[in-house]
Amino acid sequence: MILDPAGVPVDVEAELNRLATRYRGASGLGIELLNLIGAQGETLLDRLPPAARAGLDSATLAALTQAMKAAQGSRRIVPKGSSVLNTSVATALGAVGGIGGVSSALAELPITTTVLLRAIQDVAVQYGFDPEAESVQFDCIQVFSAAGPLEKDDGADLAFVSTRLALTGGAMQVLIARVAPKLAVVLGQKLAAQAVPLLGAVAGAATNFAYTSYYQEIAHVHFGLRKLAIDADRDPGELTEALIARVKPKINKGAA
Repeated sequence: MILDPAGVPVDVEAELNRLATRYRGASGLGIELLNLIGAQGETLLDRLPPAARAGLDSATLAALTQAMKAAQGSRRIVPKGSSVLNTSVATALGAVGGIGGVSSALAELPITTTVLLRAIQDVAVQYGFDPEAESVQFDCIQVFSAAGPLEKDDGADLAFVSTRLALTGGAMQVLIARVAPKLAVVLGQKLAAQAVPLLGAVAGAATNFAYTSYYQEIAHVHFGLRKLAIDADRDPGELTEALIARVKPKINKGAA
């Protein structure tokens, strides 16, 4: 029997099954909502004006950089958050950002990114991790590397989410630069949905709700896996492979 540091039994297989179920269910949170407003992931980006598409990567990079500082600062004001509060705030922001079309949606992007990052940090706290620790901040940014709810995922993103880069002095900047293009695609889909005439506010609220729910679920998988590695004294890479093995059959079956 495996015991965690507190002497509590750890059922590794059951926990891996739970995390796999959570991972598979994460995308469904967004797809159903976005389909209701007629948003199809593969065509959303084509709706954006050329100028918005061209500046999306740099805007996302800036938003991520600002969000890390702002999310940490918000913890001094509101130390404890909840998934309901974070999702509600993000949903309201999406509605406001969608009222004015692309211009207001772009202005809302850094704030929404901050709320998303804060939501991820709050999940880390639930698993006993300190969001001010550099390694945990690093992990929070990594969660953004997972495919958004409109992207198809073959399990490769799960592997990246659970793999660390070396924590060198410039590692955070390297990670942000690596994650930003992937997050830009996700946020581009959101911006395009908010640009839909007459439905901008509804689309903004729906996409923000979907993305906040999605990234919170992915954060549960990420930090749940990290905590399991600590509690069971198992190699994180080994546990990641075991989790991927549980997720891939379902993905392949669904793609057949």
